[in-house]
Amino acid sequence: MTRLNLALNGPERAINFAQGFPDFQTDPRILEAAAAALRDGYNQYATTWGAPQLRSAVARKQASAWGRDVDPDTEVTVSCGATEAMIAAMLTAVDPGDEVVIFEPFYENYGPDCILSGATPRYVTLRPPDWSFDPNELRSAFTSKTRAIVVNTPHNPTGKVYSQSELELIAQLCIEHAAIAITDEIYEHLVYRGRHVSMATLDGMADRTITISGASKTFSVTGWRVGWIIAPPDLTGGIRKVHDFLTVGAAHPLQIAVASALELPASFYVELVGDYRERRDAIVTGLQECGFEATVPDGAYYVMAGIGGFGFDDDTAMARHLIEQVAVATVPASSFYHDPARGRGYLRFSFPKRLETIERGLEALRTFKPRR
Repeated sequence: MTRLNLALNGPERAINFAQGFPDFQTDPRILEAAAAALRDGYNQYATTWGAPQLRSAVARKQASAWGRDVDPDTEVTVSCGATEAMIAAMLTAVDPGDEVVIFEPFYENYGPDCILSGATPRYVTLRPPDWSFDPNELRSAFTSKTRAIVVNTPHNPTGKVYSQSELELIAQLCIEHAAIAITDEIYEHLVYRGRHVSMATLDGMADRTITISGASKTFSVTGWRVGWIIAPPDLTGGIRKVHDFLTVGAAHPLQIAVASALELPASFYVELVGDYRERRDAIVTGLQECGFEATVPDGAYYVMAGIGGFGFDDDTAMARHLIEQVAVATVPASSFYHDPARGRGYLRFSFPKRLETIERGLEALRTFKPRR
């Protein structure tokens, strides 16, 4: 076992700011719903495209948020997490020879999903400190071959929340070029500033948007792998066929439990955002005190932190150094770019952690001195 693995898996002092999973307990109401589903016999295959209870719960929740009906029978497909949902959507919407617009930095799967679908990715850069994009660069990325654009809001890895005006420009270009928007909205309930806007609610986009979300982040059950896709009926038919051959279906008892979780009161979401805001503020303040160039994310649960003050010109080298010297794991930002050189100046920190975990990680980082 390498020193890197020993640091992550061995010593009690190791802090994992790399992977985006909580180190705190899931709400007991959700756990009890899962236990009840097991006891009640939901232990065989569900309908391939999702248990009716979960599809109905997703449809009710989204209809309320969007102000329009969502049909659980023709528009909702349950997937094995949002990651499987993305490749199912991509394989459905995109043909070999098409082009797909992808904002970068991006969640690692988007580019490979596009390539696996036989399409060519065209990248548009989000630039710090506010991670905005150049409208002209976006317009230039759309061509006669553009079939889809991937929009992740709130955004991993930057914490960007796309504004109404940004989304309206994207919608305008989709309509002009007869393109589909594939939106990853898995962090939809983790917004600290501004508000979450679903592309599917914008004028002209209901029939050309595939919306992806899931239970992992909202309900702190990243290991359950229960996600969903909402799409117009003509696209849903294809998505279900692709999904069937990818995975057959998500775990039946966990689908039933997530259906129950979607009925939790509004207070659950208020407390969720409040707790995550406290974690966000703690880690951003601490990273800044340690010498990182950390901007405050508006959503999700990640911080992209500049490493310019530490004497490293390679993010991977610094990430490895932090693991080996202070037992703190991060993600090199170069992994989020098609050209790794563009991310060399940043590390991504993940903060779905207990406050005491965040403080232990910051305490370790305070011992780290810039390399001269």
